Amino acid sequence: MDNIENLKAELKKLNSEAAKVRDLPPEKRADFGRELNAKKQAIIAAICEAEKAALDTEAEPIDVTAWCGVNEPMPEFYPAELGSKHPLMTELDRVIDIYQMMGFDVVESRQLDDEYHMFDSLNFAKEHPARDGYDTFRTEEGLIPPAHTSTMQHRVLKQFKDNLAAGKPIAAVMPGRVFRNEDVDATHEHTFYQCEGVYVSEDCTMGDMLGILREFFEKYYEQKLNIRTQPGYFPFTEPSLEFMIEKPKSLGGKKGDFLEMLGCGMIHPNVLKMAGIDPTRYHGFAWGGGIDRLVMLRYGLNDIRYFESGNLNFLREF
Repeated sequence: MDNIENLKAELKKLNSEAAKVRDLPPEKRADFGRELNAKKQAIIAAICEAEKAALDTEAEPIDVTAWCGVNEPMPEFYPAELGSKHPLMTELDRVIDIYQMMGFDVVESRQLDDEYHMFDSLNFAKEHPARDGYDTFRTEEGLIPPAHTSTMQHRVLKQFKDNLAAGKPIAAVMPGRVFRNEDVDATHEHTFYQCEGVYVSEDCTMGDMLGILREFFEKYYEQKLNIRTQPGYFPFTEPSLEFMIEKPKSLGGKKGDFLEMLGCGMIHPNVLKMAGIDPTRYHGFAWGGGIDRLVMLRYGLNDIRYFESGNLNFLREF
């Protein structure tokens, strides 16, 4: 097991190296990406072999259907108990309600997708580190459980493209579950929820985007909020921003405390072209952020693993 942990630590170190690609001259990025991916694949193969060897030496699995009561007879029946709505679903409904009141259509995201919608249609370079097999889950058939709800952008742009010809904007949000090969801890999960948004028209601006996002968070936290942005990087937006809000009073925030909530930016012309939309005539913006983070902040939770744990004591609190 120590060998597996050492290999995973080495892989994590390589993943952090991927960020350096942005600082390299364009002509060196492809070679850097290929070399980095080759190293990753070698480590991944070693991890798979080590994990397989560890599984071969494990004891027989426990019979989870067996009665596990200690010094108690098996009951004739288990008492029924009324369930409750999962806190993530409660907050997701609240998020959707706010966007619908603002005039946005809602399109549910997928839980299995392909390389084209996940990367190609979003302007990801062929050598982009996010395509690496260890960063993104893949099935044996080559399909991808989406790592972000941005995988829906191309479909939504094409689905509502006729709106533009009719003089109406494309305005939609896409909530859904996403999956990433993360080292799970109190702030990282392999499965969580996001909500994506897109807006396209002839005359929309970044100011419109910031106004929509500010309005959403003010409705969500039921108070006026100051906002702040800083430069970011996403292949499918240009320019790209990280969007922050002043920490709400309900969360113990004081003036000048800011929280980063999501990534956003103006839709890259290449993404519009891929959907058959003329980028010289139409402009758009997009954003995406996590639902789990909203719930954690709203209820003062300190561990994201509660949501997928199935812990009834936790769920009963809601």
